[in-house]
Amino acid sequence: MSNNQVGTVSFTVRDVTAPQPDTSKTLGNLLAPEPAIRTGALIGYARVSTSGQLLDRQQNALAEAGCLRVFADKLSGKNADRPELAACLDYLRPGDTLVVPSLDRLSRSLADLIQIVTTLRRRGIGFKSLHEALDTTTPGGRLVFHVFAALAEFIRELIVEGTREGLDAARGRGARLGRPPAMTAEQIRHARDLLTRPDNTVSSIARLLGVSRATIYKYVPEVTTGRQAVAAALPSGEEDAI
Repeated sequence: MSNNQVGTVSFTVRDVTAPQPDTSKTLGNLLAPEPAIRTGALIGYARVSTSGQLLDRQQNALAEAGCLRVFADKLSGKNADRPELAACLDYLRPGDTLVVPSLDRLSRSLADLIQIVTTLRRRGIGFKSLHEALDTTTPGGRLVFHVFAALAEFIRELIVEGTREGLDAARGRGARLGRPPAMTAEQIRHARDLLTRPDNTVSSIARLLGVSRATIYKYVPEVTTGRQAVAAALPSGEEDAI
């Protein structure tokens, strides 16, 4: 193997043409054992939230852990588009292990963490977090992530159930759910009143009420059949008030 230099992080080029393990039996199972054949390649990922922060400490920790290459982003964890993380995940091969300084450097949430680690497991790739001392290449580490996944699913189901109960309670109180109507009953009555006057156009009435022409046509559908139909739709006695 030959040594190369990328930025300030030293790494060793590995032979990616070596026979790779069959990971078909580990698909979707965080508790499944690691592949029997491992490349031993440790690939690091580091991240800081702003361009003004330094990556040195994280990169040094990953280098001391034996990482052959380190990818690094200078982006907020809330940013879903992390190009170096995408490149890192694409670079990993079955038998490799992704190493991060801490869990919060990799994921935006517990659900995000579970998704990434599960995807790695399906590809036969291990995962290590130095700060939390978690390692999915060990039975204990796999058990921890299995618990994490079960907890994330439990929380999701609680949120769904709580939302459903809240909606049912609101309906029981007679609350109107969904988006508010574009026009109130008073606006609809006013629009019908104005449309009975020949000098008023749909466009001018829409501007006056602060809505679109399409909204007028939606809430006063009889306007498409003429002004006489609009006048006929008015409650008894309102025609005489015009």
